[in-house]
Amino acid sequence: MPLSLGLLGTGRLGSAVRAAADAADDVTVAWAVGRGEVPAAPVDVAVDVSTGAAVGGHLGWAARTGTPLVVGTTGWDTGLLDTLPGDARVLVAPNFSVGVALVRRLARVLGGYAAHAPVPVDLAVTDVHHRHKVDAPSGTALTLRDAVAEGAGRPADQVQTTSLRLGSVVGDHEVVASSGLETITLRHTAHSRDLFAAGALTAARWLHARPGPGLWSLDDLAEDHLRSLLLPTDAAA
Repeated sequence: MPLSLGLLGTGRLGSAVRAAADAADDVTVAWAVGRGEVPAAPVDVAVDVSTGAAVGGHLGWAARTGTPLVVGTTGWDTGLLDTLPGDARVLVAPNFSVGVALVRRLARVLGGYAAHAPVPVDLAVTDVHHRHKVDAPSGTALTLRDAVAEGAGRPADQVQTTSLRLGSVVGDHEVVASSGLETITLRHTAHSRDLFAAGALTAARWLHARPGPGLWSLDDLAEDHLRSLLLPTDAAA
């Protein structure tokens, strides 16, 4: 039986998620809602790609109904997660790309490299998105900033973080370590929202398959895909 999906948000990404679900054999969209009350029909899992202001209400709805919830919205107070009951099942993913999860891991390694450099190294993160994106820096930029700062053993506010909102750019993120000796840049560019739509469905399937309650991130899902890539060759064999 196909996984029944509730879609919270009918904007650009919400529409892309719906189109991806319509093209999949194992997922069906039971309902999609923009603003207003969440439909009463139960679903196997819901995906929130709405607005930051709506996330609190959606978390409350998921807790009351026992519905697993994937939150892909950014620009909301993550402290709300501390108020969830112990039986909640929530996956928080400010970016649905497993490629970004890989860059996050590499950013932590890059920070460690900078920490042991023989000269001072400046660290920076930049993000570019379309002109209609509200939050700046993006949730992904903040995640990458925290990763490179952690690797370098520095406070996050010592990583220069800048944002541009231009045209129709889907998403472009860079992590930079620069010194008088060299510059190293990690970059991820999303060419289409289809990337995030496919990732949202992967996240929904993954969360639905979890055996019990918990709070997860896309990193938990990505670990299944990336663990072998980041192990030494002999360990992965």
